[in-house]
Amino acid sequence: MKVLFISDIHGLDTNLHIIEDEIINKKIDKLVCLGDLYSSTGKEKVRDFLNKYKDILICMEGNCDSPYDIEESDFPIYPGIISLNIDDKKIYITHGNKYNIDRRNGFDGDILVYGHKHIPYIKKDNNQIFICVGSISYPRDEKGCSYMIYDNKEFLIYDLDKNVIDGIKI
Repeated sequence: MKVLFISDIHGLDTNLHIIEDEIINKKIDKLVCLGDLYSSTGKEKVRDFLNKYKDILICMEGNCDSPYDIEESDFPIYPGIISLNIDDKKIYITHGNKYNIDRRNGFDGDILVYGHKHIPYIKKDNNQIFICVGSISYPRDEKGCSYMIYDNKEFLIYDLDKNVIDGIKI
């Protein structure tokens, strides 16, 4: 199964055409959005994009997502943390404000994927893997905007030029 992960759109649709190209060209099975979807501007274009892929979309609630925006969305937006079973692996997904490598809050799973920090990385610690996919819109480091694709037991984080920033085989 091919899964594409994005996070922290914050209402900016500028780079979503790259995600759409990846969905089509790489035949993505699932699109996972890790929260912070909207802002006061650009909301409609982002909502239209996500609605277009709602049949393959799994969406998490971010700390900037308002109850109104969640209610107005035509797809479920999950709070907290959930798990996905992919290729016989349990992969936990969350926004990242409550669960991440620095704030584990009792997380004891093997793999945690999140956004929130806007900085892409993959880190191993005590037999656990922590993956921050970064932000598709507002990066906070020199690596720039990023997204991640999981395929064949491998996670690869890409920049907008489709260069691999980081990766791990599980």
